[in-house]
Amino acid sequence: MFTANARLARGEESRHPENLAQLVDRESGRVERLSGTVDSLNDEIETLSAPSGPVPAVDSDQIMRTAVAAGTVPVSGPGLSVALDDAPRDGSHPEGLSADALVVHQQDVQAVVNALWAGGAEAMTLQGQRVTATSAFRCAGNILLLHGRVYSPPYVVEALGDPSAMRAALDRSENIQIYQQYVDAVGLGWSVQDDDDIDMPRYEGALELTYARPATGTPS
Repeated sequence: MFTANARLARGEESRHPENLAQLVDRESGRVERLSGTVDSLNDEIETLSAPSGPVPAVDSDQIMRTAVAAGTVPVSGPGLSVALDDAPRDGSHPEGLSADALVVHQQDVQAVVNALWAGGAEAMTLQGQRVTATSAFRCAGNILLLHGRVYSPPYVVEALGDPSAMRAALDRSENIQIYQQYVDAVGLGWSVQDDDDIDMPRYEGALELTYARPATGTPS
C-alpha cells in the first residue's frame, strides 16, 4: 500500500486526463440537432432498400450474427456489468496526490471495453448506448462524450457473453491492474457484477464510415 501510494504521489503511472472541453462544447450541440435527422434518414433507407422481387436464399444465422456485431438489432442475454466511479473527495488521500488521480479517465473506460471484447463479449453498451466498431468516446475532466451526448460518472459498461471468460480478461488487463492500484490507494469506484438478463438497444447512429482523401494536386 505504501509503495503504491508513493508511486501515485510521484505521478509514475500513465493515467492522465484528455483536455477535450472544446470538443464537448462543439460536438454535443451539433449531434443533438442532427440526431433526429439521422433517425429519419435511416428509416427512409430501410424502406428504399426493401427488396421488390425474389430474394436469393441466405444464411439467416450469418445475417443475425452480422446484425448483432454491427449493433443494428436489440439483443439480450447473460453477461457482466462493470462500473467505474470517481474517488470520494473527503481529503483522506496520500499527501501530494494530484486531483487528476481521483477521477476516472478515458483510458480507464477504454481498458474495460477492450478487455471485455478480448474476453469474448458479443455485444456491449456504455452508459446504456450500444457500442459498435465505429464507436468513439472522449473524456474532458470527469465528463464523457459518447455519440454526441455528455455523461458524468459513474460509468457503466455492460457486455453480453460468458461472464467467467470476461472476468478473466479483466483480471489479465495491465491497464485495469493499474486502475485497481488507485482503487486501493484513493478509493476509485470499481465493481463487477454478473447479470443473467441484460437488455441492450440497437445502435441509433449512422453506420457509414468516413475517411480522409488526399486533396487534388497533392504530390504522392
